[in-house]
Amino acid sequence: MQQLTYGDIKAAADRIVGRIRPVALSRVDPGAIRTAHPDPLDEGPQKPCEVWLALEHMQHTGSFKARGAQNFLAAYREAGTLPDAGVTIASGGNAGLACAWAAQQQGVRATVFLPETAPPVKVARLRKYNADVRLVGAEYAEAQAACEDFAGATGSLMSHAYDHPLIAAGAGTLLEEIRQQIPGLDTVVVAVGGGGLFAGVATAAQHHGVRVVAVEPENCRALNAALEAGEPVDVPVDSIAADSLGARRTSRMALHAAQQDRVHSVLVPDSDIIAARQALWDHRRIAVEYGASTGLAALLAEPRYDTRWNALPQPGDPFVPSRSYRPGNGERVAVILCGANTDPSSLTNQDELQ
Repeated sequence: MQQLTYGDIKAAADRIVGRIRPVALSRVDPGAIRTAHPDPLDEGPQKPCEVWLALEHMQHTGSFKARGAQNFLAAYREAGTLPDAGVTIASGGNAGLACAWAAQQQGVRATVFLPETAPPVKVARLRKYNADVRLVGAEYAEAQAACEDFAGATGSLMSHAYDHPLIAAGAGTLLEEIRQQIPGLDTVVVAVGGGGLFAGVATAAQHHGVRVVAVEPENCRALNAALEAGEPVDVPVDSIAADSLGARRTSRMALHAAQQDRVHSVLVPDSDIIAARQALWDHRRIAVEYGASTGLAALLAEPRYDTRWNALPQPGDPFVPSRSYRPGNGERVAVILCGANTDPSSLTNQDELQ
């Protein structure tokens, strides 16, 4: 396994500059996110936490995946190894969109494999990028197997939704941009599916001494299960956010990044994911997909711990997850909103109904 390094992320930042949209940040209203109870031994002044939303859902193709896709294709083009057969990828939707967009930008043919359960909005957008769209199976793993067969038969360059160092390095450039806009950033909160975004962001965060809160749906916990087992393992996929976070197994890159210091695992139920997505719409008119609201769900939820582990998270036991994250005194936090490929009609203005 090739380990991802901070140097890989810096190289990706140089490679994709001018090809992607720099992330915009929006500060959350003071008091909207509750802080942890102050340490009774801390006699210093108590300060509210500062929370920013990283609006990466405004990226090309509607998700952070554009970063990795551009880095992947640009690196192969630089090396002169892009095949005439083009590029192929299996995806829950967002990675396929990014791959098809980047391929169109660089004049490369793209064949995208998706589960038959992929949201129609993503399928329609893929076809607008002139991708050859193929729907296979009920889950990402089945689409991935079909993609591997296709690549072997045609000689297409096979990309990956998350498990490739060039893809993860491109995603990691997001943390670099966030730090430039938030001096003294303490914590970044990121939703985790297969682990590409997490691996990139966590590798950059480790270099800068920034804490990472890795948030997963409680029934799509590929990274948390890998931490518990000490190696990537298959997990059930059953969440409202499965179309973007529904990887059956995390990458070894992501596991390695999660085993470093200053990484915290959080699992949230679907009900909290739904509530966080609705809150973004009700209070800010931000329409994101469920996967993108998963990180915010950890900050909005009531503090509680999953009784299956019968323990509070302890240092050295990162697989024991909490079900929320409370920033500390004066903590500066960025929450990544990673994707907006959703049907806005599913959002209802609850404020107007009350």
